[in-house]
Amino acid sequence: MEPTAPPESRHALDLAALQGDGVRLWVGTHGDDLVATAALAALAGRHEELKSMRTDPALRGRGVASRMLAHVLDDARSRGVARVSLETGSMAFFEPARRFYSRAGFVACTPFGSYVDDPNSTFMTLDLTRA
Repeated sequence: MEPTAPPESRHALDLAALQGDGVRLWVGTHGDDLVATAALAALAGRHEELKSMRTDPALRGRGVASRMLAHVLDDARSRGVARVSLETGSMAFFEPARRFYSRAGFVACTPFGSYVDDPNSTFMTLDLTRA
């Protein structure tokens, strides 16, 4: 993701952070190949952040991301999480991601957690008590 934003606007978790407390990580496989990842990071109360949602570009459009997101949101609901929010880029490169999340019910929101307004970021949230 490095070429998509300046360093101060990159918010992806590295491997060490993905293994940290308060982070739940899932991987999707096809045979022996890793084809998708998604993580939820605890924020405050019953609010979590969707992090590191990625799908192998060769498999995009085949429902892998939709199944991964559904699994992650089902997990959150089963644990009583009320809201899942995310940060993604505001640039054209991220338009497919923003459309994907909008179709899943996420709506634009203000920065959450430790985020601040950033022209390179789009913030979205999903109220799981209504979804």
